[in-house]
Amino acid sequence: MDVFLWVIVPYLCIATFVVGHFWRYRYDKFGWTTRSSQLYEDRLLRIGSPLFHFGMLGVVGGHVIGLLVPQAWTDAVGIGEHAYHLVAVTGGLLAGVMAVVGLAILVYRRRTVGPVFSATTVMDKVMYAFLAAAIVLGMWNTIAGSIMTIGGEYNYREGVSVWYRSFLAFQPDADLMAEAPLGFQLHALVAFGLFALWPFTRLVHVFSAPVGYLTRPYIVYRSRDVQLGSRSRRPGW
Repeated sequence: MDVFLWVIVPYLCIATFVVGHFWRYRYDKFGWTTRSSQLYEDRLLRIGSPLFHFGMLGVVGGHVIGLLVPQAWTDAVGIGEHAYHLVAVTGGLLAGVMAVVGLAILVYRRRTVGPVFSATTVMDKVMYAFLAAAIVLGMWNTIAGSIMTIGGEYNYREGVSVWYRSFLAFQPDADLMAEAPLGFQLHALVAFGLFALWPFTRLVHVFSAPVGYLTRPYIVYRSRDVQLGSRSRRPGW
């Protein structure tokens, strides 16, 4: 069961993530969009969207540091455990609260504004549920994990983070996740579930960047054909 949960399931979810995005871009380019509902309502959107997106940027940044940067590296530059976890708890909770509040506003808007609710799909609802569960579990682990680290009971940087790096290196050690607290296990499973759903939701817009804006001309001119078809051009209007 440990191998199934912490080796097979994660790789299946990541494979679905990669292949699903390829398929979506190949066969559903017109659906590769945020499906924006700004025209229906923008007052709540102006508040909830920045809170959620900036909060998620902080959440992603915290995960990159916490999972990919080994503890030996921070120790080598003189960042002690107390200082690291103080920054992790403060920054993680701030980013998490921003994301949760922003998501709550967006869900409230989607539920109470008629046209927005009518444009909501079943996959949107599933996506919101997974997002909310992942964020809340992450905040709980930030608090509980730091408290347990201070108490010397569990250090996720010596367990979950090591497993994640071994997973990326295609040498996953299932025992590391099997020994992690339940909160970390649930957070990982929900996150991988979200990765599997990602290609089939509006979250695909994360990988869209207006790169073409950097090189396209300010005005696109279209030349006028001198002659249309085989007939000679008529004079006048």
